[in-house]
Amino acid sequence: MSDLRDAALKSKAWPFEEARKLVKRYEKKAPEKGHVLFETGYGPSGLPHIGTFGEVARTTMIRNAFELISDIPTRLICFSDDMDGMRKIPENVPNQDLLHANIQKPLTSVPDPFEEYDSFGDHNNAMLRRFLDTFGFEYEFYSATDFYKSGQFDEVLKRAVEKYDDVMKVMLKSLREERAATYSIFLPIHPETGRVLYVPMKEVNAENYTITFDDEDGKEWTLPVTGGNVKLQWKPDFGARWAALDVDFEMYGKDHSTNTPIYDRICQILGGKKPEHFTYELFLDENGEKISKSKGNGLTIDEWLTYASTESLSYFMYQKPKTAKRMHFDVIPKAVDEYHQQLRAFPGQDAAQQVNNPVWHIHNGNPPASTMVVPFGMLLNLASVSGAEDKETMWGFIQRYAPDASPETNADMDQAAGFAVRYYNDFVKPTKVFRAPSDLEREALTELRDKLAVWDGTVDAEELQGLVFSVGRERFDPMRDWFKALYEVLLGASQGPRFGGFIALYGIEETIALIDKGLAGELG
Repeated sequence: MSDLRDAALKSKAWPFEEARKLVKRYEKKAPEKGHVLFETGYGPSGLPHIGTFGEVARTTMIRNAFELISDIPTRLICFSDDMDGMRKIPENVPNQDLLHANIQKPLTSVPDPFEEYDSFGDHNNAMLRRFLDTFGFEYEFYSATDFYKSGQFDEVLKRAVEKYDDVMKVMLKSLREERAATYSIFLPIHPETGRVLYVPMKEVNAENYTITFDDEDGKEWTLPVTGGNVKLQWKPDFGARWAALDVDFEMYGKDHSTNTPIYDRICQILGGKKPEHFTYELFLDENGEKISKSKGNGLTIDEWLTYASTESLSYFMYQKPKTAKRMHFDVIPKAVDEYHQQLRAFPGQDAAQQVNNPVWHIHNGNPPASTMVVPFGMLLNLASVSGAEDKETMWGFIQRYAPDASPETNADMDQAAGFAVRYYNDFVKPTKVFRAPSDLEREALTELRDKLAVWDGTVDAEELQGLVFSVGRERFDPMRDWFKALYEVLLGASQGPRFGGFIALYGIEETIALIDKGLAGELG
């Protein structure tokens, strides 16, 4: 453990770089609350998307890194702002008329359009927790509605009344003149309609902690700020929550980065210490547009898990968090294969290499052994040429390639075979485009076919790769043109696996038959 800790203290892996900032935060004095508090925030205005998962996954990676280099206990809170007023109607949920009838009410006061929970907020919170539990995260769930109504937020709300002018001064600097004229940090919940009101304050009373305002019909109301009668606007709420909970770390997307000084200053005004931050780049859909809960664009967690393992998604989230990521189905195969490459490398690495390996962070230092004897990309090509409709068919080829492998001893291989069949049929098959070979390519394919027909070597991937290479070397410069021809003529794709490995997996006789079909134009 000492070797690992020493390596972690020097590691350039981003979770350790962030964890060391937290160590420095308490190097002179331990936290009075007895632990370091990590928080992730969630706005349940729509169904949870994959970016929400990424935020918790990455925060957990930093938390694990911190626990290796520090002895201070930690907690992770997942905070849902479910008291937020529903301002937009998500496009991807049923009962749209029901939602329209409850516009501007707190999400936990809006009826559940799925008719499964007490409210829309409760439904989306349950979805979030189910997704997070799928990955085994250790976290505590906090509901803003409960937090406000139970009185846990009362003290910081009272401080917000006392420091109203100071907080307003911070906010007004960031607002356009038109918006500033009617802005208040407090959003009252209308006692009759239950709607969240965006109205200016007539009075903020620091003696009895009340606010006075006119509603949309001009009727005057006075409400206590405590007990769930009032919520804070979202920017002040950020800073107030940090102060109320004494949060030490929170990450958020790049779209929040310009607000960081506002969050920090409000936290300080309300008596808190600003937390450490980490800003990550946004997740984009296949068109390069930001993923949105209300639009429902981009990959969902369930969609990823239909075609690949939970660990592959965690691997994807680990990679380059400061770089914008396109979240579409075509990123899945690469993530699966790179994850298993790192798993295979881990046992032979020293401590310094291990703490820089993504799988250390995915599995909190205890990654399993990989039993993937065939890359996922190769399985997709196998599914393609074999017409496999189930993983049992795939295993017939896999066991010929790796006789000692089995569904029982190679669980991740078995899972991946099923995923590959599903992924191939849903995404690869509809986009396959075969073409006829050129004269030069036909000549090379014929020679490869003839050499395979008299092959008397072992069915070894590297030896077969050498054969494929020797056929193309005399004819193609650059050599990638030869391999591209193999993929486009025989597999209907512009890229593919190491072809020697593919022959070893698919079979020599089967590859000969495939080449014959390609030469005869029977694959298109």
